[in-house]
Amino acid sequence: MSDSKWQWENATAGAVAGFATVAAVHPLDVVRTRFQVDDGRVVNLPTYKNTAHAILNIARLEGLKGLYAGFFPAVLGSTVSWGLYFFFYSRAKQRYSKNRDEKLSPGLHLASAAEAGALVCFCTNPIWLVKTRLQLQNPLHQTRRYSGFYDALKTIMREEGWRALYKGIVPSLFLQVSHGAVQFTAYEELRKVIVDYKAKQRKEDCKSADTDLLNSVDYAVLGGSSKIAAIILTYPFQVIRSRLQQRPSMEGIPRYMDSWHVMKATARFEGFRGFYKGITPNLLKNVPASSITFIVYENVLKLLKLGRTSD
Repeated sequence: MSDSKWQWENATAGAVAGFATVAAVHPLDVVRTRFQVDDGRVVNLPTYKNTAHAILNIARLEGLKGLYAGFFPAVLGSTVSWGLYFFFYSRAKQRYSKNRDEKLSPGLHLASAAEAGALVCFCTNPIWLVKTRLQLQNPLHQTRRYSGFYDALKTIMREEGWRALYKGIVPSLFLQVSHGAVQFTAYEELRKVIVDYKAKQRKEDCKSADTDLLNSVDYAVLGGSSKIAAIILTYPFQVIRSRLQQRPSMEGIPRYMDSWHVMKATARFEGFRGFYKGITPNLLKNVPASSITFIVYENVLKLLKLGRTSD
């Protein structure tokens, strides 16, 4: 099989995994975004006591539409991101590997994930910016509301110019590169440990039978564990990005000018805890979401391989 066909199988599996993940946990994403930008000085954002209180209040005041605000760009962004990520990641691993059977070192896994994350970031930042703004719209919003994804894009381009679509690109780059690198390095290394352990138990050659040794429970544990490590280490970048991507005031003045402004203001008014606002709904969303992603990804990849074998 050609390298290009293998890469497209990875991209397809990643895209399906991304869509399934977003559909399952989107309300928690809305809650997380609203917590992230709540610096205690925003007047047009409702205040919530905790995750459960936020979900109940959004459902009561805004209905299902509020809980699924920004759903289309979230689905689009996640599907495109995961598809491109697995595509770029598998391609980078192939390039760094001298042959198919050689296992990559942790450093090369890190480089592959970092490269993939940076490329995905440049491709998808405008989608995530629109998602953030749609999720922050609420009954207290003072400016004209975006009616949807395309209206948001047109309005942003008209009022702020195309450069506004790349607000938050600096923390996004740090987030994508570091988060993906930590997650996939942890995933690959934990996977090796489990495969070697199960291979020794069954006295099989783990190089030739690794896909047969792991099941959906293993993939769930691998995905969840690697995600926790990545979230804890990279979460402040998410807060900085969300605050930069807020819609400007009616006078066109942004709340924060750049990443350094966010860091100084957050540290001054909120302290260290300000950089971890919304981490509870983020963990509730992303740990099971990552498990779902890797379960779907690995199983779709298996189906594609079976189809290729039968051909």
